Amino acid sequence: MVSADRLLAFAAMSFVLIVVPGPSVLFVIGRALAHGRQTALTTVAGNALGAYMLVVAVAFGVGTVVEHSVVAFTALKLAGAAYLIYLGVTAIRHRGELQANLDGGDPRHGVSRTLWDGFAVGVANPKTIVFFAAVLPQFVDRGNGHGVIVQILILGLVFNLIAIASDSVWGLVAATARSWFAHSPRRLAMVGGVGGLAMIGLGVTVAATGRKD
Repeated sequence: MVSADRLLAFAAMSFVLIVVPGPSVLFVIGRALAHGRQTALTTVAGNALGAYMLVVAVAFGVGTVVEHSVVAFTALKLAGAAYLIYLGVTAIRHRGELQANLDGGDPRHGVSRTLWDGFAVGVANPKTIVFFAAVLPQFVDRGNGHGVIVQILILGLVFNLIAIASDSVWGLVAATARSWFAHSPRRLAMVGGVGGLAMIGLGVTVAATGRKD
């Protein structure tokens, strides 16, 4: 098991990384502005599942391969960036339908689709990939033998619990701001467009994220 001092140190470092808005936070905010509270929180859940998939990959050695392979890292990064841009363009194209969606729900954004969107962004987040592959293993006690995998999974769970709490707050705040515009279809469409532009900008930023090597 993970010692208390290692766990607290990792939680503190994770908190510092998480509270600074990155791709996941900006994506949740964009979804909250475009589709509201429920979509934002479902996106947070999907994002956490994607991030924990990275934890599992690191636990079994796959994450190290991705971190140290320029080709694998770049392919995953560009795939995530392209998907973000696609979601942003879609949000802008359908911004005029947000009032109807607010009144009767949006059939194009069911729970499973929203979970998948969040998962795709979480698993392709360059910042999280680097953190899990390069930083997380430093808090593992290699002397525990077969307990190494368990330690990584526990530490990853701690990271994700902090991320869920933090991202949910961002999403709820953004969704509340969106509700202020709900009485005006024109203003609501403008907010949806802003959310779409945020996702496109995020996709471009992720694509431009460099490597030290």
